[in-house]
Amino acid sequence: MRILAIGDVSASGGLAVLERALPPYLRQNPMDLVIVNGENASMRGITPQQAELIFDCGADVITLGNHTFAQRQICNYLEDMPYILRPANLPPQLEGKGFCHIEVCGRDVCVCNLLGRLNMGDFRYGDPFAEADRILKNEKDQTDLFIFDFHAEATSEKKAFGYHVDGRAGICFGTHTHVQTADEHILPGGCGYITDIGMTGALESVIGVKYQQSVSYFRGNLGPRFESSDLDCAICGALFEIDEATCKCVHVERLIIR
Repeated sequence: MRILAIGDVSASGGLAVLERALPPYLRQNPMDLVIVNGENASMRGITPQQAELIFDCGADVITLGNHTFAQRQICNYLEDMPYILRPANLPPQLEGKGFCHIEVCGRDVCVCNLLGRLNMGDFRYGDPFAEADRILKNEKDQTDLFIFDFHAEATSEKKAFGYHVDGRAGICFGTHTHVQTADEHILPGGCGYITDIGMTGALESVIGVKYQQSVSYFRGNLGPRFESSDLDCAICGALFEIDEATCKCVHVERLIIR
């Protein structure tokens, strides 16, 4: 079972490179499941039209993050489309779901989206560790493979979460920081793990923003509203291979698709 996870699609540059590069890549490298984090498709948030474009490019499931509701027109779409997820540990009265079930190679796969809390600056997020436990307990009877997109700032929280679900989940990857990490490996319990799968957008940028603006900001200047870069765009992500008999990860590798 080959599963591709694609990192945060960032603004117009990220959408453009996804549309241009992902379909031919998938034709040459068929995948059984493609998961794309789309919470920055509008720089902050995602619109229904952008979500549809991401699905048309080959995504089976879209995950989101702390900017889920920055574009309010997404609310009804979250209710109507089961394969776009907002974090499960957001307040339960908010629109959308935090996990979904999808059949892959004859197996039931549960894809889950959660938010970290360390350095994320929002008191409304529930405990992601406890929420993961609830999902793993409540859905285990119908699920063969659990996959977690853990959208978080701190590498320490991401690493801890990976070990927390190891042995119960087959894949755990991090998103949010837009910088791909070099620690892909298989945890002791058989969970394929990487701290952050990176960003789909402009590599010649500061996490998607024009680097000149970011440098000016960090030097204390008052500048214009941040604008996205479209220089040297690429798709960043990770490929996971799952043993269909055990539903444990047997291989994980980083990808950059230009």
